[in-house]
Amino acid sequence: MANKYYDAVDAEYRKQMATLAPKDFQAWMTLNAIPGQDNGQIPPRTRELIAIAVAHATGCPYCIESHVNNAKKLGVTKAEVAESVMISAAMKAGSAAAQGGLAMKFFGDDDNA
Repeated sequence: MANKYYDAVDAEYRKQMATLAPKDFQAWMTLNAIPGQDNGQIPPRTRELIAIAVAHATGCPYCIESHVNNAKKLGVTKAEVAESVMISAAMKAGSAAAQGGLAMKFFGDDDNA
């Protein structure tokens, strides 16, 4: 067994999920194909930039690799990838700040600073 997370060979374990839960796995594969489709109003290169940003927000290294490679094939620049990552970082930080309001709400009105 490897001593780190996210070894490339770990992706092979998804095959076990495909065998053990085939209908659910196929449903996920259908969803997984959406970013690369060219059948909507958003152009493929923009779809990949969105996918890169979301992959960073969700923290999926496999998605990051896949969508960066797809974007590169579509002519996306390294600077555009960097901007997508920074937009993701800004949105992720924004969600923490927005959710912070819930922490204040749940704490209650005790001014127990």
